[in-house]
Amino acid sequence: MKGSTIPLLFAGVTLTAAYPITGDVVNCRSGPGTSYSVVKQYTQGQDVTITCQTEGTNVNGVTIWDKTADGNCYVSDYYVQTGVNGYVTGRCSGACTAPKSNQATVDLIAEFEGFEPNVYIDPTGNPTVGYGHLCQQAGCAEVPYPIPLSQADGKRLLASDMARFEQCITAMITGATLNLNQYGALISWSFNMGCGAAQTSTLVARLNRGENVNTVLAQELPRWVYGGGVVLPGLVRRRNAEVALAQTAGSGPALPVQC
Repeated sequence: MKGSTIPLLFAGVTLTAAYPITGDVVNCRSGPGTSYSVVKQYTQGQDVTITCQTEGTNVNGVTIWDKTADGNCYVSDYYVQTGVNGYVTGRCSGACTAPKSNQATVDLIAEFEGFEPNVYIDPTGNPTVGYGHLCQQAGCAEVPYPIPLSQADGKRLLASDMARFEQCITAMITGATLNLNQYGALISWSFNMGCGAAQTSTLVARLNRGENVNTVLAQELPRWVYGGGVVLPGLVRRRNAEVALAQTAGSGPALPVQC
């Protein structure tokens, strides 16, 4: 059993005991995600006091981020030795959280990922189930639904897996106003290509310069159709579907998030 915490009360804020940093050099960021700016850094063994915790970008299987008292910034709980795998203090009130994707986005990603109700080994050698869920435990024991999966439960699991892409897109889009369909097109694209590739893309740079969203998506998404230097028809179809989703009217607002 991991260690307990000792609550402290300071200036009306509930704090927990100080916990050591486990990484060599750990970034403390302005928000709960790897795409937020770095405010300060901690070194291995340095103690940090946590004011609150919230969900954020997945770091090596950990989605909890800790807000530190001295830096008023966020560090991944993966690098903080709290002694437990879950929350040791209250949730951060007013913390920015990424919008959830709409059903049209979930359905689009599901269509292109394909569905397998039983655990199988994917082409990269990883045990997988449902709509591309990579198993974290033997037999996908972390999945909260019975296996073989129903398609409905598979889509629920997919929506959960999409959370880290929602976090990273929310963190990196700082200069554009998006509705849920435009946002969904970006979630599908990053789910397919990766958050790292998205963050360094011309597409994101153009959006953050304030260019017209649908113009940028229509021009930039079709460029992401190559695999091994060859145009892949499946990626062409997916990019076309993402552009079509972005251009579909009638969805509510997504970004910027109102914190």
